[in-house]
Formats: sequence, structure tokens, C-alpha cells
Amino acid sequence: MPLPFLTADGVSDAGDDGDEALAHDDHDRWRRPYRPGPWRVAGAALLLLLSAFMLLATMIVAFAGALAGATVCLAAALAVVGTAVQLLRAGVWVSRTGLRRVGFFRTRSIAWSEIDELRTVQQPVRWLGLPRTVQGQALMAAGRGGAELPVLLTDHNADFLSRAEAFDRAADQVGAWADEYRPLPA
Repeated sequence: MPLPFLTADGVSDAGDDGDEALAHDDHDRWRRPYRPGPWRVAGAALLLLLSAFMLLATMIVAFAGALAGATVCLAAALAVVGTAVQLLRAGVWVSRTGLRRVGFFRTRSIAWSEIDELRTVQQPVRWLGLPRTVQGQALMAAGRGGAELPVLLTDHNADFLSRAEAFDRAADQVGAWADEYRPLPA
């Protein structure tokens, strides 16, 4: 039985007919228009490694007979796994309906009809989400009636630190989605 694998260029070696709809063709699903950056992935990987050790400790404590301690260890390990998953989910997501900014504690969705313009501006931005600010670029959205919306992307966050060209591509992708689905002003 042959097993289909994807090659480096994304072409399947199983001889697909090409009539299957690709996942990125569905514009109704929320998707991130860029890849998570190395800082975000490294942080999540370290948290998952920590959770593996915590789960091992949970098993040892459970076999020792302390079920209350094992329950506490398991809850802590699951909290670390949840933190890693939420860290990977954070960012800007787009769909046909609008723009979604997923933060660590808060998610905000904005319909394309509520966004007047997207622009990249030079301003002080937070370095890796920490209180320290540095001069950098930020992708900003302006709402209808001049309402300022939160910063969407910065070139110093966990996805784009030391990757200015990736920030430019991501800002262009979000702008392309906005141009395609934002209604024209009347």
C-alpha cells in the first residue's frame, strides 16, 4: 500500500487529480496570513518540554500513591500545555468576515466593514510584548469615524523580531485581505 507524502515543494507523490479543494481556498475559515515566528515557536517548544517533565512527575507521584499530589501536578502540566497552545495561537487572523486579533488573554474580532484603513507607521513598539519599547514599525487599523483600533502587528513581536521582510510580507497579506473584502466607502 503506497503512502502519499508531500515533497518539499508541496506536491504530493500520490498522483492527485488536483480537483480537491485546498484548505487555504476556504476564505470563510479563520487563518493566520503568516507563519509563526521563531521566538514564538521556541517559547512554545520550551513550555511543552517543561510540561513533558511535569507529566512525568505526575506519573511518578501517582505511582507513589499520592493521588492528591498527582492531581495537582496534572493540573499544573495541563495549564502549561494550555499556555503553550495559546502562545502559538496569538497573532492576527483573517477571514472573509473580518480581522481577528488573538492575544494571550483577549481576542477581538473586527468586521471588514468597521475598518476604514490599514497603514504601517513608525512608532515606539513593545519588544517581544514586554514593557520595554523600541523604535519600530506597526501595522495599525483605523476604524470607521476615525476610531483607533489596537496595534495589529509590530516588527519587534515574537513573530517578526529580526525578520523585517517577513513583517512587510505579513502586512501586505493583511492589506490584500482588507482590499478584497472591505466594502468600498460610499
